[in-house]
Amino acid sequence: MTSQPSPAIVTQEGVRGLPRVALFLFCLSYVLPGFLFRDAWKSVDLISLGFMMSLSQGASDWWHPTFMGQSPELAALLPYWLGAGFIHILSPWIEPQYAARVPFIASTFLSMGACWFAVFYLSKSTKAQPVAFAFGGEANEGDYARTMADAALLALIASLGLALPSHEVTPMLIQLCCVCMAFCAISMMVHEKKKSLLLGTLSLLGLSLSGAPSLSFGMGLIGSTLIALDPEGKKGQKIHALLCLTLTVLVSLVTPQELWQWRLVTPKMTWQAWSGVLNLLVWFTWPAWPLSLWTLWRWRHHWLSSQWSRHLLIPLSLGVFFCVSAILSVPPDRILLLSLPFWAALAAFALPTLQRSVSALIDWFTLIFFCGCAFIIWVVWLAMQTGWPAQPAKNVARLLPGFVPEFDALGFLSALVATLVWIALVHWRVGRKRHALWVRLVLPAGGAALCWLLLMSLWLPLLDYARSYKPLVAQVQAIVQPEGCVQVSGLGLAQISAFQIHSNLRVIELDESHQSLAPESCNWLLVEAPTKGSEEQRTKAHWVFVKTIPRASDDNQDMDIYHRATPESALP
Repeated sequence: MTSQPSPAIVTQEGVRGLPRVALFLFCLSYVLPGFLFRDAWKSVDLISLGFMMSLSQGASDWWHPTFMGQSPELAALLPYWLGAGFIHILSPWIEPQYAARVPFIASTFLSMGACWFAVFYLSKSTKAQPVAFAFGGEANEGDYARTMADAALLALIASLGLALPSHEVTPMLIQLCCVCMAFCAISMMVHEKKKSLLLGTLSLLGLSLSGAPSLSFGMGLIGSTLIALDPEGKKGQKIHALLCLTLTVLVSLVTPQELWQWRLVTPKMTWQAWSGVLNLLVWFTWPAWPLSLWTLWRWRHHWLSSQWSRHLLIPLSLGVFFCVSAILSVPPDRILLLSLPFWAALAAFALPTLQRSVSALIDWFTLIFFCGCAFIIWVVWLAMQTGWPAQPAKNVARLLPGFVPEFDALGFLSALVATLVWIALVHWRVGRKRHALWVRLVLPAGGAALCWLLLMSLWLPLLDYARSYKPLVAQVQAIVQPEGCVQVSGLGLAQISAFQIHSNLRVIELDESHQSLAPESCNWLLVEAPTKGSEEQRTKAHWVFVKTIPRASDDNQDMDIYHRATPESALP
């Protein structure tokens, strides 16, 4: 069977390199704003920090992490070990919530780097190469591979679903890093066998220890099968595939038995359920999914035939695997995050086949969308600072009663610089003809980075007030006094973690069977307030109701504070 011609027609001018310094600074400006300066947000971010602090303080077994006597919903080890280790090392100089973020910042950069190298090696495949011209002038292999890798990284950053999960201290971020490294290992097997085996083993072991041994086994099984059937494989490829499969089984089985939780659910066969999943898929993987569909169509003869192309079938198989796993899991966005590198890889291979009109449509749609988002962010910030326009200011006051905006000079300067850079980028992209393939994803990636940076600068006080428990903790501590102690009943792990992070209060779980006993004179009690309009009474044996502490951004998470009803501990 004759091989199908490549649909990619690329000149040497089309693979003009993206400066490494510019790419690094771009990644830096996307990653750091979400980790620096902000408070820990509810709820998975705070809960993960709670388990890490419990480990670092010696209150939990390292092989069975617990927090307030409860095990984590996601039975992971490696993410909690990393966070707890850095809290223990850096806590004398850095707050625990910031110390725990250091390994997760590194893992985000590792994810980006591994995704870049995965596409770099896939682009070196024989069938991924562009058409050779009769008189020369086509793109050479190395420059073409670097351009495709740059484009894939920009597509990954542009993905809307990456923004929040890639800036939270959760096991899912370590899972994403391990998945990207395993993707890189599978992609480089043809070129670097020993390095591929080592990297694949470490990444699959890390994925297993991050609470996803079933996904580790599935990814290793698919990778081993693709390596064995790879038409570009060399002599001994099947032996390496068998070795990969053996290593996959070993690294999956050596993990603690408690981690083997499949967590599969039967999807509801209703239109409402499926429409919700479809909407999540559409916005979470935007703009990679339409480009991926275009890739599959334009390269259809390269992945539907028996002589399939590795640069298409490897990311397609793994992307479908994680999407199906997401549909069968609750909540689906946790695993859907892991599919983003594969759709970004497929999106990159759409660029050599895009017509100029389609490329212009992407640019203009991106320009309108992100300029509109940036304009809204600036207008709301202006309204918070000056009261004009009046309607956005009223909306903020209504949604967040008690929030007092303050002018942050550093945040304002950061947002202003980012906006000016965006304007210069738009002028550079629209005002001149640029032939390099990666420029077609500059505006989507730049727009995503711009809006995220604006949110993390102009809106950061507002978001901290709405999504953190710090204001609530401050109100409680003002009543209990510093260095005090509180008992809690019915509070979530995220709320308890917030008290440990933002206060000096010692938190003890209330023993419902011995409420009259005061552990070490702990005379304050916090409970979740009754729902507004309910008939529940604020009376408890041995306790006197003091005050309801409101959480302005959520009517269902107010707290009632009580004091022990004894003469010795009378209220001042």
